[in-house]
Amino acid sequence: MFSFIHCADLHLDSPLRGLSKKEDAPVDEIRLATRRALENLVDLAVKEGVDFVLIAGDVYDGDWQDYSTGLFFNSCMARLRERGIPVYLIRGNHDAASNITRRLVLPDNVTEFPVDRPATVTIEDLRVAIHGQGYKEREVWTNLAAGYPDPVPGYFNIGLLHTSLEGAEGHERYAPARAEELVQKGYDYWALGHIHKRQVVRENPYIVFPGNIQGRHVRETGEKGCTLVKVDGSAVSVEHRPLDVLRWQVCSVDLTDAETIGDFAGRVEEALSALAAENPGYPLAVRVELFGRTPLYRTILQDRDRFFHEIVNAGQMMNADIWIEKVKFHTEPPEERGRAASGKDALSAFRRNIDGEPDEGLIREFLRDVKAVQAKLGAYIRREDATRVETEEDLEPLLQDAREYIFALLTKGGRP
Repeated sequence: MFSFIHCADLHLDSPLRGLSKKEDAPVDEIRLATRRALENLVDLAVKEGVDFVLIAGDVYDGDWQDYSTGLFFNSCMARLRERGIPVYLIRGNHDAASNITRRLVLPDNVTEFPVDRPATVTIEDLRVAIHGQGYKEREVWTNLAAGYPDPVPGYFNIGLLHTSLEGAEGHERYAPARAEELVQKGYDYWALGHIHKRQVVRENPYIVFPGNIQGRHVRETGEKGCTLVKVDGSAVSVEHRPLDVLRWQVCSVDLTDAETIGDFAGRVEEALSALAAENPGYPLAVRVELFGRTPLYRTILQDRDRFFHEIVNAGQMMNADIWIEKVKFHTEPPEERGRAASGKDALSAFRRNIDGEPDEGLIREFLRDVKAVQAKLGAYIRREDATRVETEEDLEPLLQDAREYIFALLTKGGRP
């Protein structure tokens, strides 16, 4: 019987986006999160007494800012060496050979697979054969797995591969391969990396993405960690183990029929409390999404800053470490337009006009203008939390907010 840890996508020293500029943000937790997660991995390996560790690419997030990144990784590997635990790793798209200009000699318990060809490393006393190949360039569009060698007879064969398989949302389709192709290789376990969400693709043989070890932004929500694998003869078991030190979550708050600020605050606090209870002991970076038809709609529209800080206040009032990353406003007005639309005054006439069918020609012209602005904004609009407009359907919620904002100004008789 033997055991090993399969991890991937450490992205060491990668920044946690969206929090670092907040006044109340946990600066140290943010800055050191990926390092603490790696330390947790080493602690787990030592505690479990695993026989080896596999890293399926992207140890680093790109070229080092300075040598401290490489020094820290090597210090963690040295801790494993002290316990007699070897490490086998491949390079991924972020730490491809062409990306990293600074270099440090790895501790002698770390084996890095070549980037120009597949190779096999055997662990004789365990009868284990590990097959792998790293990335020479950041973009690898060929099927690397197709060139992996045949399994070694009588050994437990592991494929170490950084791949998107057949593609995944938010990830480039690097080193593409089909799960059926991996099965046909005849290996006993496939240790994959690149996809940051944990996924057991197949169970016989196991084909596993462990996910990354630390969430870095709001698209990487929930528990993050590694996979602990135990092998007893022909029986293979896998178990997810958490390593993260700060978690990203999305909190949806239903404001349907909420009439007062007190109603609003109560529902927000209830939702945040439930989230904290699901993640005991973990600091949380939370994106709050408000939805539902509510009489507060226009009030929220006029003073979103106030409602944002009411949410921050609710988080601070709780006995938990919660930081609000952003608030997304998706509320809608209550069904009360009939009275305004049926009146004979100028305001009612205006309401009827803005609620009527839009001029399709103007909409198409406006869409072209919006796309032109997006093109000029470039990288700013490509952020993971940016709102993009590609179709007329994408415009509708923005136009709806604009209609209600104008109507709220007119009914209040002043600036918001």
